[in-house]
Formats: sequence, C-alpha cells, structure tokens
Amino acid sequence: MRQLVLKVHSRCNLACDHCYVYRHADQRWRERPRLIAPDTVAQVARRLGEHLARHRLDRVRVVLHGGEPLLAGPAVLDRTVHTLRAALPPGALLDVGVQTNGVLLDEEFLALCHRHDIDVGVSLDGDQAANDRHRRYPDGRGSFADVAAALRLLARPEHRSRWAGLLCTIDLANDPLRVYESLLAFAPPRLDLLLPHGNWTTPPPRRRPGGAETPYGDWLVAVFDRWYSTTPRRTGIRLFESLIALVLGGRSGTRALGFAEPDIMTIETDGTIEGTDTLKTTDDASMRTGLDVFRHSFDEALRHPSLAGRPTGPEALAAECRACPVLSACGGGLYAHRFRAGAGFAHPSVYCPDLYRLIRHVQRVVATDVDALRRRALSTRQRR
Repeated sequence: MRQLVLKVHSRCNLACDHCYVYRHADQRWRERPRLIAPDTVAQVARRLGEHLARHRLDRVRVVLHGGEPLLAGPAVLDRTVHTLRAALPPGALLDVGVQTNGVLLDEEFLALCHRHDIDVGVSLDGDQAANDRHRRYPDGRGSFADVAAALRLLARPEHRSRWAGLLCTIDLANDPLRVYESLLAFAPPRLDLLLPHGNWTTPPPRRRPGGAETPYGDWLVAVFDRWYSTTPRRTGIRLFESLIALVLGGRSGTRALGFAEPDIMTIETDGTIEGTDTLKTTDDASMRTGLDVFRHSFDEALRHPSLAGRPTGPEALAAECRACPVLSACGGGLYAHRFRAGAGFAHPSVYCPDLYRLIRHVQRVVATDVDALRRRALSTRQRR
C-alpha cells in the first residue's frame, strides 16, 4: 500500500449532482460520523507506521479527503498530519495532499498547507456555465465564483508551490476547447480530465452501452490536439501524458489506463477500510470489506478482493479486451467502469469505443512525430 485516502469529513458543503460519493449506489456515508475522531486517526497512524516498518517502505502518500475535507477545520487537519507523521518509522517520509472543492480555501488553510507541505488539488469543471451546471450549493447557487477566488489566491507566487492542479469532470454539454481554455486561465500546474463515473448497469450520460459512437473520445481528442500542438505546453494533463508514455512503452501515471497495480486504500471516518473510492458507483457491496483499522492490519486488508487481492493484468479482463490491439495502453480502462450488475467486472469498460478512439488517435500522432525525429536524426548523421 503506497497511497492512503483518509476521509476526515464525510459530508460536503456542495450538492454536485455528479458526485460519486452521494449520488450513486453506496449510501453508507449516511451512517458514518461527520468528523473523524482523534482515536481513529491515532489508530490509522499506528497501522500506517507498522505497515511501512514491515515492508521497509521509505515513503507513503496520504490524501485528506471527504466529503469536503476542509469542513474538518484547520485544527483537526493540523492534528491529523502531526499524528500520522509521528507514527512513521525513522527516516520515512509522508507526502500529504488534500482534494477539495475549494470554496473554503483561505489564507488560514494555506498557512497550514505550507507548514505541513500539503499539496492542494481543486475541483473545477470549466467556466461559470460549465462548472455551475453540476457543482452547486444545496440551495442551487453555483460555486464557480467562490472557487475562482480560491484559485486566484492559490496561484499567488507565495502559495503556488502548494498547488497540485485542477480536477475536471467531463460533461459533453460543455465545449471541450472552451473548457480547456477556461481552466488554463487559472494557470494550473496540472489538469486531470475525468470521465464521469458509470458502468454497464448505470451508464454515463449520453454513453449508450455497447454503442459504437465515441462522444467522449471525440471530446478528449479535441483537447489533446490543442494541448499537444501548443509549444511550450501550458500545463500537464495526466491522462494524455500517461497515454503517450504507454504508447512509447512506458508506464501509466493514472489508474484509468494501463495495468497499474491497485495500491490505494480508503479509510472512512469510522475507521472502516475499503478499496478505491470509485467502486461506490457500482453497487453497495463492492466496497464492503468488513475490515477496520481497530481490528485489522493493512496487510490483512490488502488480501481482500476489493483491494490488492482483486484479479489484475490481462488475465482478469474480458476476452475481447485480451484480443484488442490497444490493450497495452488501455488496460481495460478504469476498474469501476467495467461493472455489470450480477456479472461483476470481467467486461470491457463502458467507455470502450471512446478509449479506443482516443488511444488510436494518440498512437498516430506520436508515431508521426517519432518518425519525423528519426528522419531528422538520420539526415543529421548523413550530413556529418
């Protein structure tokens, strides 16, 4: 286990209608404490320390999450990071991040982030019209103005070192290039473009399960072409950088592509141990482990099928995936997107045609540039 998602607050101050925590099958958030208790944090810290010592790991990442983690308040976050770091073996490093909707981000929280070297990821779906289509307050007001103010604060020279980047969920109703340019206006160091969560039983918006159309692939290709053709590039985009790396024989930096081993564990506010949070979008059972930090070690949890004990690699994929020419880059797509009720996860991604469209396009673009580089190198050698 190399990354721990720690839920420090189980509620949110926004009511986004595309949220994977509150708007999908798993509704157990209703039963959990709003705020993580100090003794739960202390037990998580003990489990984390013993795990690093047992496996001789010198580094681990913890992402403070929710709900909305900033609702926990600066004092709780300060105590949480102190407790986690104090429990690590000598010499081990703790990287800390927080993923927030941004509306509570202010100078006090940023001072805490500087004190503990906490990286800040913020969610934003584009300009005001695009973002406020989904990311709204419970009374229906849009959140864009408040998030934009937080991003301007985060982008100041004295705070920019703490900014990890923006997370944007794709909506086909939003023009891809307008979304991309509106996000670039905040000069983010990195973008994460996420496909909206869905599966074969509960398909994403405008994604007909089994249909050959590629609306999400077309959306992503438009952004890729603008991003790739701009020199120097104005930001990193994890999905595209990972895909280029995979096409060239490297490794993915995202679990949405390739054959990344599942190394993420989620701890809820009551100490329950679960796997990757995106499984909440499948059914109310896929996340259940029956394990918690008070009775079980992280090693025990890693043997559970919903964590690292689940099947991985090509042999875990559907037959059509194993026969696909883009398998090495796709890897079957995000695990949660393969789900079909009553039949598990041994299916292609519900986004299969979209992923194929994007991957083939990137392969052609990269191959063209690689060939041009080879010809240029050959011409240079011949002139010498």
